[in-house]
Amino acid sequence: MENVHLAVEEEDLYSGYNDYNPTFDSEELENDVGFQQAVRTSHGRRPPMTAKFPGTAIGGRPLVSSFGSRIPMASSMGRPMTGAVQDGAARPMTAVRAAGYSSSLMRGSTFDPLGQSKGPAPPLEAKNEDTAEEKIKILEKKVNDLIEESCMAQSIGAFQLALEKAKEAGRKERALIRQREASGNTEHINLDLTYSGEVIKQGSNMTTVAASISTQLHRQYEQRKAVLLNLANQYANNEMYPEALNSYHVIVKNKMFTNAGRLKVNMANIYFEQKNYPKAIKFYRMALDQISNTHKELRIKIMQNIGVVFVRLGQYSDAITSFEHIMTESPNIKTGFNLILCYYAVGDRERMKKAFQKLISVPLGIDDEDKYIPASDDPSSNMVIEAIKNDKLHQMERDLKVLAEKYIMTAAKLIAPAIETSFASGFDWCVDMVKCSQYVELANDLEINKAITYLRQKDFNQAVETLKTFEKKDSRVKSAAATNLSFLYFLEKDYDQADRYADLAMNADRYNPAALINKGNTVFVKKDYEKAAEFYKEALRNDSSCTEALFNLGLSYERLNRLEEGLDCFLKLHSILRSSAEVMYQLAHLYEQLGDPQQAIEWLMQVISATPTDPHVLAKLGKLHDDEGDKSQAFQYYSESFRYFPSNIDVIEWLGAYYIETQFCEKAIQYFERATLIQPNYVKWQLIVASCYRRSGNYQKALETYKEIHRRFPENVECLRFLVRLSTDMGLKEVQEYATKLKKVEKMKELREQRVKSGRENSARGRREGSTGSADSGRSSSSSSKGERLSAKMRSLPGSNEPYEASSPKELDASYVDPLGPQMDRPKTGAKKPADDDDFADEDLGDELLPE
Repeated sequence: MENVHLAVEEEDLYSGYNDYNPTFDSEELENDVGFQQAVRTSHGRRPPMTAKFPGTAIGGRPLVSSFGSRIPMASSMGRPMTGAVQDGAARPMTAVRAAGYSSSLMRGSTFDPLGQSKGPAPPLEAKNEDTAEEKIKILEKKVNDLIEESCMAQSIGAFQLALEKAKEAGRKERALIRQREASGNTEHINLDLTYSGEVIKQGSNMTTVAASISTQLHRQYEQRKAVLLNLANQYANNEMYPEALNSYHVIVKNKMFTNAGRLKVNMANIYFEQKNYPKAIKFYRMALDQISNTHKELRIKIMQNIGVVFVRLGQYSDAITSFEHIMTESPNIKTGFNLILCYYAVGDRERMKKAFQKLISVPLGIDDEDKYIPASDDPSSNMVIEAIKNDKLHQMERDLKVLAEKYIMTAAKLIAPAIETSFASGFDWCVDMVKCSQYVELANDLEINKAITYLRQKDFNQAVETLKTFEKKDSRVKSAAATNLSFLYFLEKDYDQADRYADLAMNADRYNPAALINKGNTVFVKKDYEKAAEFYKEALRNDSSCTEALFNLGLSYERLNRLEEGLDCFLKLHSILRSSAEVMYQLAHLYEQLGDPQQAIEWLMQVISATPTDPHVLAKLGKLHDDEGDKSQAFQYYSESFRYFPSNIDVIEWLGAYYIETQFCEKAIQYFERATLIQPNYVKWQLIVASCYRRSGNYQKALETYKEIHRRFPENVECLRFLVRLSTDMGLKEVQEYATKLKKVEKMKELREQRVKSGRENSARGRREGSTGSADSGRSSSSSSKGERLSAKMRSLPGSNEPYEASSPKELDASYVDPLGPQMDRPKTGAKKPADDDDFADEDLGDELLPE
């Protein structure tokens, strides 16, 4: 039988393509017991393989070749078969697995290399939010979100909203703690315990658990600290200092917090705001002790705060000690200025000089401005220079330089009178020191400030002389000095000199808005409003935020009767200066001129809200309400105006007339008596006072008042008429005396009026004769004789220097007066006057109070 060979079927050309090395069969890995056991053990170590027989895999599955023969392998991770021909193999394997094409396709299966026929993948398993861990994570996220919202609200200045968010975060954090307690997991550990890793044993499963507990504990503590810290900050921002201190104490007392020193600085700042300076110093020093020397800048700031607190306490020697240490270790502008203030307070001249020299020698760390000037034609470098020219860093440098110059100027003005025998010599020493420092350009500004200080001391001549020394300096300084000189001469009403120096300032610097405004002002006082408006417009083109130019432009338009344009100017100015009473008053004045009293009243009400005690604005409101017919509101505003300024004659007259109109003559008396005190030589007020006494029925007081008026003004006709009438009604003996005086005064008044009339006729006749060239001798002789007669009669009249003043300007009576005297009176009959006919029953303040 060994030589017998069985017939073998014809070999299939595509057989063997589905046979592969089981080493690369990843789909059967989940059934591979050895592989799963290796995965479950640590470090990926596999246990020794227990093969049932040679050529059997880990799971007992025999390795079968394409022809069914078993292939012995050392393990399932053995070296895969190569393309070499093995024993019994008909042909080598060409791939791990076929691309999906096999002979079985001819037996009904479909071609699906991507496995799409299996359908869509099953949906992801939904997260179960009911578990304790998920609830804790959700609460943690809500707490963090609330802290972020609180910080964002603080950044935009909404402190109240930030506090509400911080409180809500605190409530959520407490709910989170309760949730952790209810879950009973291992993460809930007392925060007072430290999370040191030294107790963790390496090389066991305890390592992973302890590390997880430490991480969770750290996370819980950090979140708790963030909530409390944010809440404390928001309490401090809302000036709720006791609550803020309590929150800070809770954080600082915890042993896990390693930065307690920094929070004690915050607590010291709160005590400083509460003016509890001893406790503030205590906490600043505690913070200083707890902060290491590596944080040098922070320690310097704390020492600077300590020095400021000592200044508030008046302990200047202790403050000097702190500031001197800072100037030695890390000098800065603010500390140098504070040191000068302390030396000034103790009156140490020499140390003031040394401190000023230290101040001007403090390095600012600012680059030269020349680096922002393009040095080449390279467009890329020029674009970079343009980009950094106005960036935030450059703005910060400019602000620092402006602050340094401000401190130096203030220090120089402060110590100049103290370091030398006179202000001028002290200021000169400061100027010399500045010229030798890095602030050379500041020396000219100091000189100008010296002139301004002379102005404050009312030494105008020295100020002018100091400013005149700048006429030969560079253009910028010359323009500033000339502008100040122009303003000085304008205040002295020397408009020619003001105009000259305004031109000089404009020629030195045409883009100086102050010089253009001064030039416009000199033209404005000359009533050339069109030209003044042009200068103000040019100043606005140079500096659109120049409020003085905009205000003056509105006034120019008002003078030109271009009310709408003036209204636009003041409305724009009001959008810039929201609380300016002058601007709102001008708006009210313009609306009044435009015939809109309601708008004028509304703007005046805004003026009153800004300056509630302005008597002129209150009187203006009273006038507008009176014009509108609202007497009650007018009376209210006039009364308020009188309360703040009881010397305004117009207000006094209106209030007195109001009481007379409402039949309260007794109340009107006090106002007209005040008017009498203000204008004692004006007889009108005294006559009105007497009339008020008469109307109120106090005839005796009225008679005394009229007698006093007659004594001071003996030729007042109205006073004599009332004296005659009162004396007659009261049956006094002086009635005939007053009647005689009245006739004499009336006759003198008639002669005076006749003389005036004759003089006017003679002057008119003389003009007519001069124009015709004729001369009538007879008429001239007759007129001359008539003039002599009149002059002889007027010799008895009182001179112009005698005490007399008419009660009010009246129209001259040009009617004919009989030179023979008045006609004879009609004989009186026996008819009796009705008893209710009162001669003094007049009701209105008019002609009957001042009778003709």
